[in-house]
Amino acid sequence: MSRGSVHIKSFRVQNFRRLKNVRVDLDKKTTIFVGANNSGKTSATHVFQRFLDPKVRFQIYDFAADCWEEFSNFDPVNGNADLELPKIYFDLWFEVDDDNVHRVLDLLPGLDWNGEPVGLRMVYAPKDPSSLVVNYQQACGERKLPQGNSNAAYKPWPMDLMDYLSKRLTSEYEIKYYVLDERQCDAALNPIEGYDPFFLGSSASGAGAKVSALIKVDFLNAQRHLTDAESHGRAEDLSRRLSRYYQRNLQKFETDLEALSAIANSESALNEHFAQAFGSILKSIEHLGYPGGVNAGLVVKASFNVQNMLSTSARVHYALPSINGGQDLDSPQVLPDQYNGLGFKNLIYMAVEILDFHHAWEDVEGQRPPVHLVMIEEPEAHLHAQLQQVFIRRVFELLPEAKPGFHTQMVVTTHSSHILYESSFKPIRYFCRDKGGGALHRSEVKNLSVFYNGEEKATRDFLQQYLKLTHCDLFFADAAILVEGNVERLLLPLIIERRFPQLKACHLTILEVGGAFAHKFQELLDFLEITTLAITDLDSVEPSEDKVSQQKDVERNRACKATLAGAITSNETLKHWFPKLASVDELLDLPESEKVVKGDGEEEGNIRVAYQTRRPATWGNETAEVAGRTLEESFALENLNWTQDPSRRDIGLYVAKSSQLTLEELHEAIFKRVRNLDKTRFALGLIAEQDAAWKTPQYIIDGLTWLSDRLVPVPTISASDLMGVR
Repeated sequence: MSRGSVHIKSFRVQNFRRLKNVRVDLDKKTTIFVGANNSGKTSATHVFQRFLDPKVRFQIYDFAADCWEEFSNFDPVNGNADLELPKIYFDLWFEVDDDNVHRVLDLLPGLDWNGEPVGLRMVYAPKDPSSLVVNYQQACGERKLPQGNSNAAYKPWPMDLMDYLSKRLTSEYEIKYYVLDERQCDAALNPIEGYDPFFLGSSASGAGAKVSALIKVDFLNAQRHLTDAESHGRAEDLSRRLSRYYQRNLQKFETDLEALSAIANSESALNEHFAQAFGSILKSIEHLGYPGGVNAGLVVKASFNVQNMLSTSARVHYALPSINGGQDLDSPQVLPDQYNGLGFKNLIYMAVEILDFHHAWEDVEGQRPPVHLVMIEEPEAHLHAQLQQVFIRRVFELLPEAKPGFHTQMVVTTHSSHILYESSFKPIRYFCRDKGGGALHRSEVKNLSVFYNGEEKATRDFLQQYLKLTHCDLFFADAAILVEGNVERLLLPLIIERRFPQLKACHLTILEVGGAFAHKFQELLDFLEITTLAITDLDSVEPSEDKVSQQKDVERNRACKATLAGAITSNETLKHWFPKLASVDELLDLPESEKVVKGDGEEEGNIRVAYQTRRPATWGNETAEVAGRTLEESFALENLNWTQDPSRRDIGLYVAKSSQLTLEELHEAIFKRVRNLDKTRFALGLIAEQDAAWKTPQYIIDGLTWLSDRLVPVPTISASDLMGVR
């Protein structure tokens, strides 16, 4: 990596697919794009293709969804096409040091430039707005209306401007280029009102060459068409890919006289063999009147084309270790390419592809662009967890040291927690659906380096270590559920399947964090704005006589039933999120609507806490409002008749001679039983129990109801999927 160089600081996209208006900061080395499906990650990479690759054309559906309505509602008679027709904006910001100013002279905003980020704006806009309107009106005047039946399904083209541009977009729109002055922008690098950037030219005038001279972008797509078996279809084996890579080194081969001589000798010997093998069939063809007296005769000759040799004659093989270990380099035992697994094949393929990108960048004729951006989509395809971790750790080490003034950056989009958590929070850019966008398909991007720098070190280190060790999919989920322990983690999928099947259409991640650590996730969850349900326990303990010691040593107090007068909680999560509630009674009296954690000035929070509540319990002729201290106790109290059936002793909540006890006595016995309960066995017993008559504790039902109301089930196939808006 060169110290003195140009690199991309950030980019901003407006009106492109899901990206209505987002800014993405890039790490100087490797940036990782993560997020749930349909959150805009792919859009953030495709925008580079649309603006920087002349072979890739825009389509009308590349415009953000709300732009479609603007096109359809445009009034060609009274409307102002220059101001009202939607445009797609793509701003690139570069960091440039003094040694490389000469590379960006055309993009400097003035002679008084003093090291600020250098900005380039690309706008996909009408070539000539007034001409576009005239052409559209002319097309409307020429459209052919259906004859006779006015209810026919056929609709004449164009129905509106949106329909017109679906066919004529590339002839009516073009890319225009502008210089941006950072001093005329706000802190988020948005141009201030009234600022008119300097116009460089359009794609038709050749202004795009200035961009090509500055940055080269390569894409390694997820669909790499590798195959485990020989195929005559579109599958591409590793040998063919190595062949293309080898073509860049032909000049080295052409100077190797020994190799050329060996090929010439082989070609001559093969020609003699062909003359014998094909002699009879060529003689037979003469009986059909060919070649006759004037046509040239047929001769089969070998022609060893060095460029195609690796793909046609040579194959990648895998040398097996010898019996004594190591490799037998003289005569190794080998297996053909198709006998190795897809994982290793894919890893080698990506390595070769990235190296090929790098050498192609080095070999650019004329002025070599100082910035090389490599975008890698879903490298985890076919790679098991260990290979995924190796790839993201070592991918940059593949590349040779960059020469002074040249710089490589990588962007990796992934759904793999193994890739994600091999790095710190710094390079992560989290794409999420904009909750403020209503029904519109909009995304926003969270820069995790901001969270990393702002969070206290102890909490930051805890979160990074937890996420890395558990490989949880927090950054890919529609919502998170934080649970107290193993019992909740085991039972929640079963409860959701029985009571909330609609939630199965959403991607939920369940994190077992315990009552002492759930609150440590608050800053991260708030930052990411992930809808979160925290399910925890009251953990009631006896109050201390001394209020000072009660506050300091509450975890040492003896556990007690939640119904004990004056009981307090030892649960750190509840004390953190509801600091003003001093007693368990106050927690039990808290209305459900106030169990949503809201930040300062927030009308609606993203985190909802669920814990045990008072519920009516009936035993014999007695009924009373009771509350459990834990999940297991609440379950027993809300399922007294079911758990006290002798046939369900294995569940662990059965109390001997319970029929002879009062409700209060039974509650006391259950409280003591739960203290020594094998909780994992309890959860597995419920899962194995075929009887579905047991009831889920109401506080969990209340929490999952809130979560269900907050989430919109993701359809199997959405309109945006059909249109490629990802």
